[in-house]
Amino acid sequence: MKHRQLTLAINGRERELAGRLVAFDPAARPYAGPGMRAAPVGVVGLGYVGLPTALGFHSRGWPVIGLDNDPARLRAIEAAEVDVADADRRRLARASASPGFRLTTDPRVLREAGAVVVCVPTPVDGERTPDPSALREACATVVRHAVPGQVFIVTSTSYVGTTREMLSEPLARRGLRPGQDVYVAYSPERIDPGNPDHVQRDTPRIVGGVTAECAKRAAEVISALTDDVYLVSTPDAAEAAKLYENVFRAVTLALANEFADACSTLGVDPIEVTLAAGTKPYGFLGVFPGPGVGGHCIPCDPYYLLWQLRQQGDFAPLIEEAMHGIRRRPQTVVERAKQVLADRGTDLAGSRVLVVGASYKAGVADVRESSSLPIIAGLAERGARVSYYDPLLPRIEPGDGVTMTSVPEPWKTGWDLALIHTAHPQIDYSWVAGCCAQVLDATYRFDAPHRVVP
Repeated sequence: MKHRQLTLAINGRERELAGRLVAFDPAARPYAGPGMRAAPVGVVGLGYVGLPTALGFHSRGWPVIGLDNDPARLRAIEAAEVDVADADRRRLARASASPGFRLTTDPRVLREAGAVVVCVPTPVDGERTPDPSALREACATVVRHAVPGQVFIVTSTSYVGTTREMLSEPLARRGLRPGQDVYVAYSPERIDPGNPDHVQRDTPRIVGGVTAECAKRAAEVISALTDDVYLVSTPDAAEAAKLYENVFRAVTLALANEFADACSTLGVDPIEVTLAAGTKPYGFLGVFPGPGVGGHCIPCDPYYLLWQLRQQGDFAPLIEEAMHGIRRRPQTVVERAKQVLADRGTDLAGSRVLVVGASYKAGVADVRESSSLPIIAGLAERGARVSYYDPLLPRIEPGDGVTMTSVPEPWKTGWDLALIHTAHPQIDYSWVAGCCAQVLDATYRFDAPHRVVP
């Protein structure tokens, strides 16, 4: 089988090391039972990962049981009132008309499944302490209804050892031995919401099984979602790989923001500099700066590693500092807004400020951990009269029980400052220049006159 080149910035040595990865070949070890697709695959959790996962299986001819403990979520899926990519929206329409796509809140149906894939969120609390309670509950449900012969796969990001602690060991205590009676593995999700360049089918996956047989069985399941599946030695290695992926992203984003500030001091364009550096074919993996880091992964997942290290009396100062930089970035943007207005002789207090775009990234209707929320709160705390415009998010809650609604026609109002937080594709923003005295472009890529950047 032909597999993709590794994306490592190690001066070509990735070719020397690539052989240490084991690529799974479905043809080399066909499933020994009556046929994996004869039994449904159960997907536990139908959020931003679970729903595309369920649709991915169904599109490849697998019967699917989608389990979620929120009836409102199931109603939204049935009504197609969910934020998914266009391709998944089409898959959802086909799946909804098929008897092979069942949605339920009843966990007992998991006993019918040949494989069960756990896709539930793993957030952090207000103190940045990991909160794996949803994953723990989901795994307990899976264990409670497990039957011999099933394959169990965790995809949620969590601390190293989660799969063994929450799934493998409880199953063994029930008398279901991993590798003999059931098959247990970890395969981290790689879903990139809103990015049409990173579709699930073309994105490689890794699988770490409790035993070698567990890994092979789980890889056969995951190979329904992507053609490229790699095996690692243990679930722990796969869990650590996922944490490394997101820690790397967090560190590079913190670096990009800090370097953008340096570029501002030096009077050069950070986007131009990043693109120029990106022409180097080795040793550089750059990202663009922005107003902050949001979403379900990067602002949260590194804390699972930091928490686990602290439990063992260890620490990771570089990662700690990167996460600190991510947390303080929104307030840096607020301070820059204050300075931009002051340069025009206007006080932030009392100024009419429009935050353009509230979602954490372009093209998604998702405000989880979005830097727009602390930016809006910070502007309001300094006395600004803050509004926002986001056609994908009609309502947000920036904090302290406050609810805001998107301004329906912001071009009809004069604003002292437009702060560009998120610019969605296929949305016309040409009106910004005509009704805003000053534009603070926190995306660094917005085209407007009288534009300044953080």
